This record gives sequence, structure tokens and C-alpha cells, in this order.
Amino acid sequence: MLDFERHVALDGCFNFRDLGSYRTSDGCWTRPQQLYRADGPHALTDADGTTLRGLELRTVIDLRTFEEVEQRGCYATVLSNVVEYHLPMIDVLPHPDELPAWVDPSVVARRYRDMLDGGHDSIAEILAVLSDPSAYPVVFHCSAGKDRTGLVAAVMLGIVGVPDATIVADYALSRAPMRRLLEHYQTAYPHAAEQLSRAAPAMVAADPRTMSELIDGVRRDFGDFEGYASALGIGTAPRLIREAVLI
Repeated sequence: MLDFERHVALDGCFNFRDLGSYRTSDGCWTRPQQLYRADGPHALTDADGTTLRGLELRTVIDLRTFEEVEQRGCYATVLSNVVEYHLPMIDVLPHPDELPAWVDPSVVARRYRDMLDGGHDSIAEILAVLSDPSAYPVVFHCSAGKDRTGLVAAVMLGIVGVPDATIVADYALSRAPMRRLLEHYQTAYPHAAEQLSRAAPAMVAADPRTMSELIDGVRRDFGDFEGYASALGIGTAPRLIREAVLI
């Protein structure tokens, strides 16, 4: 890997990181400070705003539901001169009763595949946005930066030729930030201690087997991530995205 700090240190955001410095199968590298993945703007401080503005982001892609955006705010409130796209991957969040099953890697992989299949329109638009070199630097995010964001990260990294093992490792990097996010929720919402206790195992789960199973399914059904992009009707996107993010 190129020598740089992947995690962007913020006080009110816990899983904001750079997707640069990943080697592709053909010997290129993803360009640092071009493409970021993140969780939501939970409790941004003034110092966080200064750090975020220093990234010189041009585009924010918000994968959250309309309800999440309404309740939890947007990065655009602390950023200037950014274009924000709201492209939700799902219409509603999973019911709390489903969460205990979200620790089983195979169950989560199936849920992820449902998100991919049900989110075709949003993913196609995301890839269209990322095909435009003038959109960079870009951040895409959901609330936790693990599930919906992890799916988009997998598609993006797969399209540019990052090996499957690296995609899986990038997904697993969410485990430590999820513990910090859980601690934030426990402090910010003490009245919700029981609900958070039930949700905690699913929140912090980022089992590598989950992403491995998801990738295996994509390869089985589409051949590779380029084939997936073609199935979405945007077969030119992989070439354009590679031109934008690889060195």
C-alpha cells in the first residue's frame, strides 16, 4: 500500500475513511484523497467541519432513507460548494426484530444481495455520478458506513480491479469504528439502553465471510463487477471510473 492514513479522524463521525492506496490486479493503485466512504454526520464539531472542508470534497452521495436524512442531518450543512445526491439503497431500515439475525454471515450476505438487487436504480445513478471526473473528490455514506456503504465500496473497488481479498479486508475495517459508534449512541441516547443492547451485536458485526459470500454471488451471477455494471445498463462506467480513480 501507499503510505498514508486511511481513517479520517473526526470527533462526531466514526467510520470516515479514504479508499485510496489499494493495489489493483493489474498493478495500478486507487488514488488517495479522491474517493471516501463514511458513516453519517452524527455529532460534527467545529473542528470536524474544518477537517472536512480541508478534504475539498465536490460531491456527497447520501445512501440513507428519507427518514434518516430528516432526523440526522447532512454533511452539506458544514461543507460549501458541494453537490449532494440523495440515492437511498433501501426505502426503510430493517425492523428491530430482524437485527439478532444480522450476526450470521450468510444471513447478512443474503440481505446485502437483496439490497443490491433492490437498489439497481440507485447504484446505476451512483456509478453514473462517479463516471464524471469533475465529481471528485467524492464521499458516499449511510448512517453507520458499514452495510449500504460497504456494498457501494465493494462495487466500486471491484469495478476498478481491486482483488476480492482486499475488498473483504476493507469491509472488515468497519469493526473498530462500529464499537466507537455504539459508544456514542450509548452516551447520546441513555434512554435507549435496552434497544441498543439488543442491536449491539449486529451493529458491530463486519465478518469477512459476509463480504466473501456477497462477492461470490456477484461473480456467479454476473461474471465480475464489470458484468454487474453491464447488467445495470451502464457498461461504460467501469472504464470511466478507472480513469478517474486509478494511478
